[in-house]
Amino acid sequence: MFKGYTGFSMIEAYQKIKKSNRLDNGKELLKYLWLFIAIGTSLTLWSLPTDAFGIEGLTLVEQRVIAIFVFATLMWVFTPISAWATSVIVVGLLLFTASDSALWFFREGMPVEELGKTISYKSLMHCFADPIIMLFIGGFILAIAATKTGLDTMLARVMLKPFGTQSKYVLLGFITVTAVFSMFLSNTATAAMMLTFLAPVLKALPADGKGKIGLALSIPVAANIGGMGTPIGTPPNAIALKYLNDPEGMNLNIGFGEWMAFMIPFTLVLIVLAWLLLLYLFPFKQKNIVLEIQGEAKKDWRSIVVYVTFALTVLLWVTDKVTGVNANVVAMLPVAVFCGIGVITRRDLEEISWSVLWMVAGGFALGVALNETGLAQHMIQAIPFDTWSPILILIGSGLICYAMANFISHTATATLLVPILAIAGGSMGSMLDPLGGVSTLLIGVAIGSSLGMVLPISTPPNALAHSTGLIEQKDMARVGIIMGVVGLVLGYAMLIVLGSSGLL
Repeated sequence: MFKGYTGFSMIEAYQKIKKSNRLDNGKELLKYLWLFIAIGTSLTLWSLPTDAFGIEGLTLVEQRVIAIFVFATLMWVFTPISAWATSVIVVGLLLFTASDSALWFFREGMPVEELGKTISYKSLMHCFADPIIMLFIGGFILAIAATKTGLDTMLARVMLKPFGTQSKYVLLGFITVTAVFSMFLSNTATAAMMLTFLAPVLKALPADGKGKIGLALSIPVAANIGGMGTPIGTPPNAIALKYLNDPEGMNLNIGFGEWMAFMIPFTLVLIVLAWLLLLYLFPFKQKNIVLEIQGEAKKDWRSIVVYVTFALTVLLWVTDKVTGVNANVVAMLPVAVFCGIGVITRRDLEEISWSVLWMVAGGFALGVALNETGLAQHMIQAIPFDTWSPILILIGSGLICYAMANFISHTATATLLVPILAIAGGSMGSMLDPLGGVSTLLIGVAIGSSLGMVLPISTPPNALAHSTGLIEQKDMARVGIIMGVVGLVLGYAMLIVLGSSGLL
């Protein structure tokens, strides 16, 4: 979906680097080793007697789900194959071995009480068309249409203009605009576009000045922070929201606008802190910067329809609790309009980032498996979550999430942690209320995931910025650690205050 974006060449170069890394002989052998470990561990768990797990009442189907969950965890953490491919394999394994439409020898020839409850194959396949998936498709369509009509370039120029030419305010402008764009567009595409706009500025700055390092770092930092602002800003947000709003689960009914109401102020605070931190660590030698962003927005009737639809979609998202129109339904507005008037073509649909959607769907399938088989309930009974310290679970989950997100996909991190924390939080009942309830745990995962930006490999925006050659890994690590620690403290403090006061 990135071919139409300004800065596509940067994304293409990044993908080539990733591909060359995968083809490296030494790394290839390591990937085979991890693949062997993942399969071997899962088969061992699959073959053990059910009483070896120490979970009373564990059935064969539940044991298979445990083995598949462990397989997914190892594959997502060590990535011997791509994360989205792992998700598709997981769904396939669940369908053929643990569903009510599984192969006959996995379902027949054993007592029902020993086999246990199977998963509805319809529930598993519905994960690929979950309303949250539709929400993401709507966001992708908006991003593609904005790029094709030049709306993104026009908005960038208009939004950066008020920040003037003083270096420190130009830095604030790039941080702010990047953060706002990443709330509605892909973080990767946003970073590539803004780095392209920044390229002539970086060339004009003094070679021995630190300011250009701060400018280059501002793009990935802002892209990661900004993604927290909306449910479509980054997949971990949507994953957390899926569990929080599940009618058969917590059913908290948190709307798109409601999410923005508490997350936008939080991101604004982090934006200001990031600006001050970058100014302190990387002061400018040159006091003024002149920006020149090329490109104009189109003015034909189709483009005008895109501008109006874009604004209307965002307005309906923000006011979903007032209008009563669900955010997932609103997401279909730009899809219908843009496809209908020909702005979005068949080729554009082919370029949607389906790998992200399949990755999220695989995580949802694991959640369905945990609940429909009864494994979640058995885990609650077997593991004494209600005896654990709530503050320990809160701090522990935040630190684990943040640590994982720096080394593996943010989406994979949320996919693995959210279902488990939903089980833990649900079993603790009112014990979590003084700390904001289960929502603090799950939204905390979304925050912790987005704050994982210590290394070039932590996020695609980090990798793109590092590829400019201006940023040393130690500089990225220093900024990433400071923003991570501050962001976690402020984020959990906000969630605890809002949750315990009944505002969340």
